[in-house]
Amino acid sequence: MDLQKQAQDQGPAPRLAELRASDADRDRVADILREALAEGRLTADEHAERVEGVLHAKTVGELEAFMRDLPVAHQRPQAPAYTPVPPRPSPGAVPAEADANVVAVFSSAMRRGRWRAGRRLHAYAVFGSVEIDLSEAIFEYQQVVIKAVAVFGDVQIRVPENISLRGTGGGVLGNFEVSPLDSVESDAPVVYVDGWAVLGNVEARPKRGRLVADILDRVQDKVDRKLRRHLDR
Repeated sequence: MDLQKQAQDQGPAPRLAELRASDADRDRVADILREALAEGRLTADEHAERVEGVLHAKTVGELEAFMRDLPVAHQRPQAPAYTPVPPRPSPGAVPAEADANVVAVFSSAMRRGRWRAGRRLHAYAVFGSVEIDLSEAIFEYQQVVIKAVAVFGDVQIRVPENISLRGTGGGVLGNFEVSPLDSVESDAPVVYVDGWAVLGNVEARPKRGRLVADILDRVQDKVDRKLRRHLDR
């Protein structure tokens, strides 16, 4: 099935309350409950019960319910409006050839730190492990596609919390798990993870507490440079 058509068939974007909660969201609510316990607003039993619920909450709306009767729920600023993620790149928009390949065969390989993330990256783990850490990467393009294949191996992908993350793939006696992430910035980079886990594991999720402050400026600078080159012709 055409991946772009499949995304369109999924219907309208979910409301903010329906979005999947991240570990950072759970930690934030747990801190609020801890303060409420210290202030005497919650008993020890109430605190324990709510923390247990927070740990098992799957959506932002479920987390909000645990602090609805606390002052912080009414004092904190309104959450930013949900911004739909740009549609997947149309066929041919992102070259099929990878800008970089990270391969581990009976070994380990990694890409992390300050490095340039191109438009496409391929990661293969065959009886090995691959780590792709984008939390400090330089994004020159708004849309980045990562093809991840694990055969008796493990591929771990980490992204900053201020971008969007999507995934399409599956597992054959293995685990393929991508934790969806939605940036509140309409021009934030989007990372698409596609692939398969065959008797292996592919996992992509945000790296808690890692925010790239100038990530959007880099993307805008890239767009401005392309526009200037076009006008100079």
